[in-house]
Amino acid sequence: MTPPERPEDGQTVKGETSPAVSFCVADTCKLTVLTKRSEFLAAARGKRQGGGSMMVQARRRDDGDPAIRVGFTCSKKVGNAVARNRAKRRLREVARLVLPRQGKPGWDYVLIGRATQTAARPFDLLQSDLSDALRKLHSPRPKRPAKT
Repeated sequence: MTPPERPEDGQTVKGETSPAVSFCVADTCKLTVLTKRSEFLAAARGKRQGGGSMMVQARRRDDGDPAIRVGFTCSKKVGNAVARNRAKRRLREVARLVLPRQGKPGWDYVLIGRATQTAARPFDLLQSDLSDALRKLHSPRPKRPAKT
């Protein structure tokens, strides 16, 4: 499968973006990808929320960078390399659609694929799983009463 082509003259129709450009405006929802193991480990020490098709780990950074950073991982339990890559492709697309709207600037997110569920789940339910996980991660937790 080949990617969609850019118009011949290099110009896009008004209101339309070229296929390789994200739909984010300015730097308000800039997504960058986590690449270093230490970044993944730091996110693992943060909050986590499981969903039907994925696990989401999140942590707030204190470096002043407003970018939303995201990482993707699938273990060998998901399947062979083809199955893991397919699951990660689906997670990348869901993150591209959901995180700019519901993610918070200055946060790191790691999306972890689950065996059989990530690749087989309908795409709209995959989106709602991530939305629900983000809503739960960012909602204030009620304080527990002190034990007496």
